[in-house]
Amino acid sequence: MATIFILCHAPFTRRYGPACKANLNNPPKEYVNMDMTVNSLTGQTPFTTADGSSIRSILDSSNAPVEKQSLAEARLPANGATQRHYHKQSEELYFILEGEATMEINGELRKVLPGDGILIPAGAWHQIRASQDAPLQFLCCCSPPYSHQDTYFE
Repeated sequence: MATIFILCHAPFTRRYGPACKANLNNPPKEYVNMDMTVNSLTGQTPFTTADGSSIRSILDSSNAPVEKQSLAEARLPANGATQRHYHKQSEELYFILEGEATMEINGELRKVLPGDGILIPAGAWHQIRASQDAPLQFLCCCSPPYSHQDTYFE
């Protein structure tokens, strides 16, 4: 007979087994009265970031009670690229929705396709370039939230 351990990753507990489930059903008081925030991508106005990509901020401090991360949809035209840059503070996650691209992180190049998730550590030089054949659409999550002031160029 196998023993199964379940580790909870909820923000308010890190316990094993049945106690974990009980805590998930009874979150701390500061979580009880939080309102749900749902923002539609179509309702967000596009703008150009410091690196040159066109983004629509889905959830960040400008449109939601977000404190520790941001979520945006980014687009590049066919053969378009972001300017090579890094962020001192923000770790980024990219998730490719449509199109193909070449991702460069600290000199390493890799082809990325729809369904691929990419981790960009804080401090890592990076650039993404859409293929010549089609535009690129991807999601970008930053923690702490994206800011122009945390974007540095060569």
